[in-house]
Amino acid sequence: MSKDIELAVKLLNAGEVVGIPTETVYGLAGNALNTDAVARIFEVKNRPTFDPLIVHTHSIEQFEKYVNVTDERVYALAEKFMPGPLTLLLPRKEIIPDLVTSGLDTVAFRIPNHPLTLQLLRQLDFPLAAPSANPFGYISPTSALHVNHQLGEQINLILDGGECQVGIESTIVGFAGNETIVYRKGGLSIEEIENVVGKVQIIEHSSSNPQAPGMLKSHYAPRKPLLLTSHDSEITSSNEKVAYLGFNELRADISAENQLLLSPSGNFKEAAKNLFAYLRDLDNRNVEVIYTSLLPEKDLGRAINDRIRRATVKD
Repeated sequence: MSKDIELAVKLLNAGEVVGIPTETVYGLAGNALNTDAVARIFEVKNRPTFDPLIVHTHSIEQFEKYVNVTDERVYALAEKFMPGPLTLLLPRKEIIPDLVTSGLDTVAFRIPNHPLTLQLLRQLDFPLAAPSANPFGYISPTSALHVNHQLGEQINLILDGGECQVGIESTIVGFAGNETIVYRKGGLSIEEIENVVGKVQIIEHSSSNPQAPGMLKSHYAPRKPLLLTSHDSEITSSNEKVAYLGFNELRADISAENQLLLSPSGNFKEAAKNLFAYLRDLDNRNVEVIYTSLLPEKDLGRAINDRIRRATVKD
């Protein structure tokens, strides 16, 4: 783990992959225009190639090299929320390889809001493809240490930018005619987006052939079973090795030492920032099952609930 941007530039120019910090989660980055580097991302993550990648750059002017921007809503959202936890799904130009988009005619672009990674991107002649830096399907990493534990033996550098300040992935937005479509709920709330472009259509996750990154039904899961319960329902498990991840209230039927609250004050942004780190914490404890409850379905609670529901899906 390091803050050596010059080494990161050298490795990325050589076609290698690097762990990078963003405000959402840590990414596994490679040259988005180099198919060998992109293939290495899929290999390291063990990610299926039908699941497209998000491309990162440092400015909206850079978008226009790689995508066709004709919709004024693109500029309205970009000016309001970029850099930040927003990804825009846009018609791609031929310079973007099929492997990045899983053969789709659109590509997902965003500008991460992290000073270290923005500095890195400004020193590169190409954008970076960068999904979350974790084995496919597992909890997303929100610190360099998380990346090191999961992928450290497979990559030569992890840029350490501290803990992620948003803590869940970006919201993905696309356009179809007059419709504004949210393909993935994330760190930018639906309410904030609708304040700029009006009512949006929300597409829930799919089991195969996703239209955008991060749409697969089963995702973000700990290795221990994660079971959904309501806060009012009694947990009657005979197994004493249980844990609970809650929003802002402890339970009386589980040992307090094995409970974590995402935000004791009921703050959605704090809850989002803590979600993956707390799931990982409980997954590493001497417990056999983790219970959790949904948050109020508003603000970033929608995105947190999306991650919780997908983490509880089992084959």
